[in-house]
Amino acid sequence: MNPVKKSGNKKTVRTKIKNIILTLFLPVIILILWELGVKYGNINGNVIPPPTTLVKTFISLVSSGKLQSGLLISFQRVLEGFLIAAVIGIVLGFLMGIFASANRLLSSLVNILRPIPVVALVPILIIILGVGESANISIIVIGALWPILLNTTAGVMSTDKKLMELAYVYRINKPKQYFQIVLPSSLYSILAGLRLGISSAWMSVVAAEMIGATSGIGYLIMFSKSLAQAANMYVLVLVVGIIGFLIDRVLLLLQNAISKRFVSGRG
Repeated sequence: MNPVKKSGNKKTVRTKIKNIILTLFLPVIILILWELGVKYGNINGNVIPPPTTLVKTFISLVSSGKLQSGLLISFQRVLEGFLIAAVIGIVLGFLMGIFASANRLLSSLVNILRPIPVVALVPILIIILGVGESANISIIVIGALWPILLNTTAGVMSTDKKLMELAYVYRINKPKQYFQIVLPSSLYSILAGLRLGISSAWMSVVAAEMIGATSGIGYLIMFSKSLAQAANMYVLVLVVGIIGFLIDRVLLLLQNAISKRFVSGRG
């Protein structure tokens, strides 16, 4: 083996190990201090259970099947709401990015509605649609829509104008321009919007289920709160955070892989 290549491989492995240690260092320290704080009475274990109790509670929730069933219901809602938001966001994003009149028509409405927190819309949607799946899915759609819409619009508008002028000179028809020039140019932004959108959808489903649902991970959190089951509540909240993190990491890898393939393919 080439000595330079071998040295480079060793350096890469050391860098990866170093990054893993740095990533895990602070969470591990916090867990240790948390456990010791409860053990020596600095933290009230009834209000904030120690990590060892949370591990036992997590195993209990998994063994009973409550965690899996709650997550399955939440995932189904997220997938349905996200797909609807993706279709609406990408279509409207292309319209706003390509046509200035559509941008002017929709931008004011988007800028008014976008800053409203999803949680604030939950009671309104429950009054309009009632307690049920329609309200839950609508909340997820609204939560996921804005990042998809805005990133798609920005990606389309950033298309190289010179390429569009060249397409016009060579009389390439509009559908080909959109699929062969605009879409590849805006692909990375669209994927970034989808990644942010599904993260928002995951946060939105928890908020919706905590207020207007009788199933799902958000409902389980509120149910644990009503029964003063602090350990269950902390475990469920941590599971929500970890799953959100994993979703984001997987989609980031997918985003980079797809973008690299299309960019290299165009080049």
